[in-house]
This record gives sequence, structure tokens and C-alpha cells, in this order.
Amino acid sequence: EYYDPHIGAGIAALIKANTKVVFKESPGSNTYEVQDIPAIAKAAHQAGAIVMMDNTWATPLYFKPLDHGVDISIHAATKYPAGHSDVLLGTVSANETYWKQLYEGFCTLGCCSGPDDIYQVLRGLRTMGVRLEHHQKSALALALWLEGQPGVAQVLHPALESHPDHVLWKRDFCGSSGIFSIVLKGGGQKAQHAFLDALKIFGLGYSWGGYESLAVPVFLGDRTIAKRSYEGPLIRLQVGLEDVDDLKA
Repeated sequence: EYYDPHIGAGIAALIKANTKVVFKESPGSNTYEVQDIPAIAKAAHQAGAIVMMDNTWATPLYFKPLDHGVDISIHAATKYPAGHSDVLLGTVSANETYWKQLYEGFCTLGCCSGPDDIYQVLRGLRTMGVRLEHHQKSALALALWLEGQPGVAQVLHPALESHPDHVLWKRDFCGSSGIFSIVLKGGGQKAQHAFLDALKIFGLGYSWGGYESLAVPVFLGDRTIAKRSYEGPLIRLQVGLEDVDDLKA
């Protein structure tokens, strides 16, 4: 069962006798709603449920899930830890309560990753802090610039004061990454495709977190919850390591 990302402590009303896990991602994919993670975790724990979270957007550098009540933190190491869009790898971390259970499950399933993939992620971790700082700075600069563009109705970036969940983001997070979305001023899918076709440095691609800037159209038609209406179509932008002035051009 899906829940509204702004539900907070109200999630207690959705938890049933057979609920074992509450899984969350914050900020949310494509539209970047920020959840009240401590409130949700508290309600889940009171009902005896485990709390899991996808923390790929912020990375452990900008948000520490286990310090905010999350039991198990999941991360796509394919993204910022690797940093070059050439590895497929994930990581799972757990608090003291669930670490033994997680480790036993890992051993029972026989999960193994390739040594080359692991090496590339370990190599990427050496520069992740520097890269992520650059991603953050460039993405914020581009997001602020886009807010002033006549064809953009809204910029969905939690670190912007204009974002509806900015206060919550500022309370819990200590930084932001390089991915956010923009809402175009009307035009529908035709305007969405025209925007993408006009890009010169941004490539088209879904696997963000690498060195290159990427853009993809956002489709929200399959959502069953958080079905907010927007003024126009959405574009998701992954801001890479290129010069911001070049990206603007």
C-alpha cells in the first residue's frame, strides 16, 4: 500500500496487524516531496514495523538515515559512489538491532558482487565528497537560474526556499545532490519533447549520479497517490560536473 509522502505521524492509521515494513524514499522520485522521517519512524516502531529507506538522493554525506529512526538504509552505489555511470551495484546498511538479521539473509541468499564493480565503487568513494559538493553547487545555481526563466512554471528542488517542503528538508538534511525537476509552463508532451530536443550538453538518460548532465521526461500518469496537478509537463535534470554557464547556454 502506498502512502502520501506528507502523511507524517498519520501513517499510524494505515499500519495494519500484518504490517512488517514501512519503506520510504525522501525526497521522492521526480517530484521531490520531503517526508517527516522521524515522525514516520516513530509511528512505525510503535506498531512493531521495520523502517527501510532509499537514501540514494542525499547519500550518507547529506543525510544519515539511522540517526533519524531508520532501521535499514538502502543506497544505489551505481549513482554518486561510483560516479561514472559504468557500474551496477547497491549497498544496504542496518542499525545494531537488525544488522545480524540482515547479514544472515545476505549469506543465505548468496549475494555476490563482481570484484571489478566493487573496486570501481571503492575508487569512486575517494572523490565522492568533492564531486557531490560540485553537483550540489552547480544544481542549485542552475535551479535558481531556471526559476527566473519565462518558460518555467516551477522548480522542484528541496533546497530552494520556494519548495513547499524546504523547512523540513533544512531541518533534517545537511546538503543536496545534483538532481531535481522543473515544470514547464503548459504545452503538454510536445513542449516537453521540444525542450529535450533543444538541449546541447545534457544527454538523455535515466541513470543519474555520474559526471555527465542528463535529462529525461517525467511521466506521472501511473501514480495512484500524490497525484498533484502541475501547470505543465515535467523534466528531470541531473546536473553533472560541467561548467554551469555552458549548461545554461
